[in-house]
Order: sequence, then structure tokens, then C-alpha cells
Amino acid sequence: MKHLSNKFLWAVTILVLLAVNVLSFYFFSRIDLTNEKRFTISEPVKTLLRNTEDPVEIYVFLKGDLPAGFRMLSQNARELLDEFKSYAHGKINYKWVSPEENVPGTSVTWADTLGSLNIVPINLTVQLKAGEKSQYIYPAAAAMSGGKLLAINLFPGARPVVTPDELNKAESMFEYDFAHALLRLRETTKPLVAYATGNGEPTGANTFDLVENVLKPDYDVFTLDLNQEKIIPDTFKLLILVKPTVTFTEEEKLKIDQYVMRGGKLLFFIDRLQAEMDSLQIKNQVIAYDRDLNLEDLLFKYGVRINPDLLMDLQSDYLPFDVNNNGQFELLHWNYFPLLNPNPNNIITKNVGLVAGRFVNSMDTVKAERIRKTILLNSSPNSRTIETPALISGAENRNAPEDGAFNRSGIPAAVLLEGRFTSLFKNRISPEMMDSLQQEGTPFMSENLQENKMVIVSDGDIVLNNIYKNQPLPMGVNPFTIGTQFEYQFSNHLFVANCVSYLIDEGGLIQAKRKEFKLRMMDSKKVDNQKLSWQLTNFAAPVFLIILFGLIYQLLRRKKFRNIG
Repeated sequence: MKHLSNKFLWAVTILVLLAVNVLSFYFFSRIDLTNEKRFTISEPVKTLLRNTEDPVEIYVFLKGDLPAGFRMLSQNARELLDEFKSYAHGKINYKWVSPEENVPGTSVTWADTLGSLNIVPINLTVQLKAGEKSQYIYPAAAAMSGGKLLAINLFPGARPVVTPDELNKAESMFEYDFAHALLRLRETTKPLVAYATGNGEPTGANTFDLVENVLKPDYDVFTLDLNQEKIIPDTFKLLILVKPTVTFTEEEKLKIDQYVMRGGKLLFFIDRLQAEMDSLQIKNQVIAYDRDLNLEDLLFKYGVRINPDLLMDLQSDYLPFDVNNNGQFELLHWNYFPLLNPNPNNIITKNVGLVAGRFVNSMDTVKAERIRKTILLNSSPNSRTIETPALISGAENRNAPEDGAFNRSGIPAAVLLEGRFTSLFKNRISPEMMDSLQQEGTPFMSENLQENKMVIVSDGDIVLNNIYKNQPLPMGVNPFTIGTQFEYQFSNHLFVANCVSYLIDEGGLIQAKRKEFKLRMMDSKKVDNQKLSWQLTNFAAPVFLIILFGLIYQLLRRKKFRNIG
């Protein structure tokens, strides 16, 4: 009887284990005990993973003898991809490869392939006790499915020195980076984006980074002349307006307004004042004056006002000055080039660094029913504004600025507007305008039927890139600082990309950017002083305990059998 009961117990145990394994395949759950929910996948990403139909192969290039920070980055990427694989029920597979290995089925190395996809290695400078060592690292991955190959940049920037905070911010973006690549692999068509022309907007090399690196990888981009088009088609998910210089007619404003009423999204980068570096370099001074764009009433109706002034900030980028009038130039902070602070509590600007501006106007939010206003960019605590017309002189920074005048804080320079907008032309549209809309099959709408959103930025230069040696630079790179200790890429590119992503928000993946990992740094002095004691605790103590328990077990066993004898 006892023998049968043991067999029955074993049979029940095996059946329970089989049932648990079968159920775990269909019902997946994990408990995340980390404080910032590091391993909790956002719901839109879970939905994307669960709906994965075609197998996806992910190749990660963080392999080899990496510095400690990138080893941790590699391990965290592995843990995240484990989560992805579980939610996708095995449809996602991954492997770590060297950039020198060949792409499967070809004789081309991954390094060459990544180069063609605009992924370049970091020539990292590693600090050692014996000195410094340079090492090329590819902090990137590649996703492949159905014959499509996409590169995934896991660490923005290519500076030779990387800080722990930059690594931490890169890790917090892993979920979005990988999920975004999976979405792009699945897409058969891209969302349509319109770039407005017809009012003096730039279309040359200084829009290269915006068009080629921000928009074209994820969207189909078309130029749209507001003078020529009868209406702005609803097929466009977003209308981008960059630094117009020509006055807008009432008909053009009606087209923009009705596009918004029908649910279209706006991303505006507007310089209200005429103030350009070209004039300053030629004459060493320039008078800033109003461009008279005739957009004030439209923006005011939506809930924001761009003021006819200039923002000056002690937190600013550099410009070369002939300090002693002897032809020897020195880089000094130029208060008309403010470095704007991002709002850390908004999803668009979370984990975004300083954004470089040029001749920025201040902004105010104004009363607009049913509209929520969120400041995205603002000045430092040491800023001011000057009214126009204003004379801007290259001689201003020869002497230190009067710090006492820079006593304002948080002057807005970019605003997110969300809600149900009311048309500027409500109760004032002419019969001719009404008829023109009817002819195009788009009856006049006096307000939004559903929630809408737009981003208004009071600087047209934020979204433009400079040209250096006939080559376009990335947004946020100052050509005057290239090759100096002040060379740096500010976060203009990331800010603009986040604005576009939030406004279009295909699949809601931008929710994955809400993650914020706290950086918990160890005290390097304590590590050095207590290194030996912690090594003994971690390596010697377990061995000692095992030996101790073994001796106790043997003593107890001998005592037991001695008593039996």
C-alpha cells in the first residue's frame, strides 16, 4: 500500500509540473520588485510584442572586452530582450555578435553594414591606472525580419568620454528603442508628414538633419506649398512649419486652422523677430525687428503668445570674440544663444538634455477654454528679455554682462497645447471662404470634435543644422566650437524627434519613454579602501560556511550512528 501511494504521489507531481508548464506558455506573469519598475514593460509595448507574427532576429554588438559601463549596458539589454522574448512567445530571438562577423548569408561584415545604416562606433577613451586606452565600441543592435534590416542605436552621441549619467539615460531608452524597431519592421506604409513651404521656410542643407535623420527613417515626407494647395489633406498626420519669413494671408491661416479642426497636428518653430547671424558677422551688429508674420491671432486663439522680444541667458552657448581688437579670437558665452532647460516631468522632454537656441523669443500661455498648456523648454534661473527693436552688437560680450539684470527664471520657449481647439474663424468666416471649403468637400468646422495637440516653439533655429566645411552638422552642434574643448552636441535632435513622435504617436510607443532609472553611484574611495574586506566576504565566507556545515553534518551523522550501534 505504501508503495502504491508513493507511485500515486509521483504521478500527481509530474502532472502538476506538466500543467504548470502548459499554463505558463499561455499565461505569462512576472513580479517586478525594483523601485522604478525597471523590468515592467509598458502596455503599448506588451501589445506590440503579443501581436508579433513573423519571427524577428535581433543582433546586439555589445560583445567582447568592454569597459564596465558598457558591460552593464550589455547585460541590461540581455535582460530586457528576455522579457521581450517571453511576451512575444518566442517569436523574438537574439544573439550577441562581434561587428567583425559577417551578416548571415552574406560576405559583408556587420561593421560595414552598420556604417551604411549611419551607425558609427565610439572611439572610447577608457581610464586605466596605467593611463588611458582607446577602444572602438558599437553600442548598437540590428533587427531583421521578412528580409528587412533595421539598425538600432543604443547610445546617442559619439564623444570619446562617456559619463555614467549618459549610460543610465541610454539604458532607460532601451525599451522604446527596441520596440520602435519592431514596429518599423512590421509597417507596410509610413505615416505622412507635410513640411510647409510658400512663406520663406528654409529648404536647403540646413534642414538635412530634420529631413534625413529625424523624419525620413519613420515617415514619408512631402513639401506642401500653402499658397498652391486648396486645403491641407487629412492624409497628413502632421504639419511642420519651420522659420517662416513671409507674412501669412487669411486664406493660408484658414487652411491651417481647418486642418487643426479636422484633427491635424501642428509642430511650429517660429522666429517672430528678424535677427540673423549673417548680418552680425558682416556688420558686427544687427537690429532685431518684428517679421510681421500675421500668426499672432491664430496662436493666441489656440492658447499661446510669442512675444516680440529676445531672450538672453547666462546659461548660453559660445561665440568667438575679438576681445582685444588684435585679431585673436576667444570663445565666450553669447547670451543670445540660450541653452534651454527641458521639462523633466513631461514625456517629450524627459531624459532630454539642454537644447541650444539662437535669438529665441519669450512665450506666454493665454486663456483658451478646454486647452491644457505644458511648458516644454524654458530658460535658466539667470535670464532676462529685451524689448524690440533692439540693437544686437558683437561688442556686447567684450565685458562681462551685468549679472544683476539676469534675474528672471523659467521663461518659456516651447509649449505643448492639448485639448479641443476652437477655430479662429468661428463667427467671422466670410461667405467666400465658406464656399471654397465646401467646394473641396471639407465643410467649415468651428471646433475640434475630439482632443487634439500641437507644439509651438519660439525659435526657428532649434530645428535647423549648421554647415561646416560644406557638410551639414547634426542639430545642436555649434560650428564655432568644433575642434575645441567646448565642442558638444546638444539635445535638439532628440527634442525634435520626441515632439514628432508624441504628436503622431503611432501605437502609443512613446509611453515607453516614461521610464526613469535612478543612478545609484558607489563611493569610489570606499570601494578602494574596503575592496579586500568585501572580496573576503563574498568569496571566502561562502567557502568557510560550506566547510563548517559539512563538518557539523558529519559530526551529527557520526553521533547518530554511534548511538544506533
